[in-house]
Amino acid sequence: MVNTMETNGVGDAKTGSQLSDAQLKAIKKVIDSLYAHREEDGHDPSKVFHRKVNKRALPDYYEVIKEPVALSTLKSKLQNREYTSFADFVRDCALIPHNAQTYNRPEAGAYQDALIIKSVMEREFRQLAEEKIITVQDAILPDLGEIPPASPRPAEDEEEDDEDDDEDDEEDEVDESEEEGGKRKRRRGPRSLAAITKRDATTKEDAQKSGDSDPRKKRGRPPRVDTPMEARIKAVLKGIRKFKNDSGQIMIHQFEKLPDKTTMPEYYQEIKEPIAIEIIKRKQKRKKYQSVDHFMRDIDTMFNNAQSYNQDESQIYKDAVVLQKEAQSLADAEKSKPDAEYVMEEGRLPLPNGILHNGELWKVGDWIHIQNHNDVTKPIVAQIYRTWQDAEGQKWVNACWYYRPEQTVHQYEKHFYPHEVVKTGQYRDHHIDEVIDRCFVMFCTRYSRGRPRGFPKDKDVYVCDSRYNEEKHKMNKIKTWASCLPDEVRDKDYEMDLFDGPKKTKKVPTPLLHMLKDDEMETDEAPKVRWGADNAPPIMGAVHKGPRDENQSPPPEPTPSPPPQPPPPPPRQVPTVPKYETSSHRRLTEVDARMANTPDRTAVPPTSYNNHNQSQSQPHVPQYNQQTASPAPVQYNQYSSQSNPSYAQTQQHSSASASYHSSQPDARYPPVPQPYRVNNAVPGATTNSVRPHEVFRLSEQANAQIPEEIRQQYQQDEHGNVLFFTAPPVDVLPPTKEGSAMGHTARYLAEKLRRKIAIKEKRMAEGLPEDYEEPKPKKVKPEFDDGLAGQIQNLREEALQILIDQMQDGTEAIYKSIYGPQWEDGARFEMAKTAKYQAEARERLAAAADLMRKKEESQTVSMTGTGVYLDDYDPRY
Repeated sequence: MVNTMETNGVGDAKTGSQLSDAQLKAIKKVIDSLYAHREEDGHDPSKVFHRKVNKRALPDYYEVIKEPVALSTLKSKLQNREYTSFADFVRDCALIPHNAQTYNRPEAGAYQDALIIKSVMEREFRQLAEEKIITVQDAILPDLGEIPPASPRPAEDEEEDDEDDDEDDEEDEVDESEEEGGKRKRRRGPRSLAAITKRDATTKEDAQKSGDSDPRKKRGRPPRVDTPMEARIKAVLKGIRKFKNDSGQIMIHQFEKLPDKTTMPEYYQEIKEPIAIEIIKRKQKRKKYQSVDHFMRDIDTMFNNAQSYNQDESQIYKDAVVLQKEAQSLADAEKSKPDAEYVMEEGRLPLPNGILHNGELWKVGDWIHIQNHNDVTKPIVAQIYRTWQDAEGQKWVNACWYYRPEQTVHQYEKHFYPHEVVKTGQYRDHHIDEVIDRCFVMFCTRYSRGRPRGFPKDKDVYVCDSRYNEEKHKMNKIKTWASCLPDEVRDKDYEMDLFDGPKKTKKVPTPLLHMLKDDEMETDEAPKVRWGADNAPPIMGAVHKGPRDENQSPPPEPTPSPPPQPPPPPPRQVPTVPKYETSSHRRLTEVDARMANTPDRTAVPPTSYNNHNQSQSQPHVPQYNQQTASPAPVQYNQYSSQSNPSYAQTQQHSSASASYHSSQPDARYPPVPQPYRVNNAVPGATTNSVRPHEVFRLSEQANAQIPEEIRQQYQQDEHGNVLFFTAPPVDVLPPTKEGSAMGHTARYLAEKLRRKIAIKEKRMAEGLPEDYEEPKPKKVKPEFDDGLAGQIQNLREEALQILIDQMQDGTEAIYKSIYGPQWEDGARFEMAKTAKYQAEARERLAAAADLMRKKEESQTVSMTGTGVYLDDYDPRY
């Protein structure tokens, strides 16, 4: 309500105002009427006009509207005596509905509310003209120009504020309509200033335009999983919305928001703990209340503030007294009900403390990898929003999906960060067994500055920059990262290990660029994604040649070519001294071994070369190099790294081979004998370089996706995992034992046969039978005095028994001091409880050990430890 003011003259000489006392009071009366007007269903049409539009929420509003005005503007000008005539006030009033009609669409809620406000203004001004307070000419709203026609419907913007606000508004409107006889009133549109008209497009219209109504594209919301305490709080908030005062107005509407600080600063000077319904709702949704009594303390504070600030005879004071009493009655009634009455639909039992699975606690806000039934190498990136248990005792999570770039439809010139994901509107239920591992998603502004503190380095960290609209195939920049997170963790932050300086991350082209058709035109319809399993992201996205999005940056300029280098100097021919190189690996071919051990050096013809090693002429030396029939391993693009390392790995296979190189001393000096030099065939390798991986296997989850009958057709390790080789084996013999994973090589079998023949000849020479086996030496046992050892053992047992008796006596004394005469029952109770805790601890330790074992197995990608090498089945080694 606007504060009263005293005037003692017809005008104000200091400000040049020509307003009389009656006109000043008339202005105050008009403003109060605009604030107080309510529709039959209790709707407040002035709510969206209380304050000016937030520039951060709608920056384009101030580009369209050049003279923004709100009801707070009228109050401020009245208090500061800025109106010099009544016509100035009428013009400001007319700007409020005119601006709303100019910016919004005719079907928008703000547009409809502006028409109601305009009619209230015209009624009030006509009444003032009839009372001769103002002239008839001043009572007519001025013509501020023609309302422009609505422009083509803009692209739908994602909500940056609370995603559940609309859901709460719908609940409130249903409650209010029930008071009017159960009829559902028409919805006035979004109440948030941040979304006045930017969300007018409906899903149905989008589906008709695109011709695609796949339900898997539709946005969803997390399911309601409320604890009995949360259900009681919601019931109280819902109940107090039904009470009306003698004027027929819903009482709680006056307590929805706090007063404007700019127009009522004295309120915040007097009230030390200001609070309103919108703040209480926000705290309730973010799980800030620990009990119903905790919630009721805020309710009482809100009503006490109203009673403290307002006069006893004011309507808001009376409404606060009534609502405070009714709220307490509702809370007492809810607390008296048993928890069984608050069971959620389908028997859901909320688990607010998270789910303990495989020795780890999974709770709301955790970033996770979920099994992707369409591609096991690309698990679903998601964040947990809900945790609950169903009627059968099965534990579930609801998670928001984040798509990888190759799972979206976008313009072909779109660039992405490495490891980038985009937020979707998909909130899906998953069994806890589908959760694979942890990951982390960072906002783009923090990704370049560091990494989460304490997060394991072997886990994947992604970067997010946009939201993805699956209906329109558009990516909208995220303005506030907190709006993308669950309510429970929005006000929580994580510590970071900062880099030495901001790390520049260069965006790379889309990984789907190869899918663009040569004959595709800009006017062609957007391609569709390829779907697979129901509860999984698309198998593959698509690219199109349509126009770029408004917020899409142009592709980066190509890097210019380096300047041409001067030609190298002409090569010189000088006499050379040969120098041989030997391989650092212990497995040498026979030719390499013979040449490495050759003591004499043979002169070779001189070779020509230049400083840049552009050409070399060397004598031909026959040698065996590993050649495979298969091509080189496929080189994945930069997005292959987004897959979990434990799911798939691709590495280059290289083999070391000995070759001749020549040393070129200057002709002015006599040749100096050079020592033998080790040849490193692999660039950057050393004499102790690790051999490249030759055998790979998938993780347990990925391996389990392969049918059993298919796995049996391929070689497996001792755990049943299919083995993948970088090159096909050469001359592999079949297994000699049934059920063996692979057979021995011819080289191994030949060596085994030679050893067997040598042993046989040795025994024949010694005159021993062929099946003779040398006796194994027996271990010498130390001799002890049996009598002394027995005495020592007896003394140990007696000492142990004495200790046990003393501990038992002490335990009984403790139980007697605690439980008194009933100490035996108390002892049994404590022992049973201890046994239960010990059993649970053993189960947790076993689960943790099993989880660690699985993690170690999933991270093991090489089979080198088992001795499986290419040369094991290649007889030429």
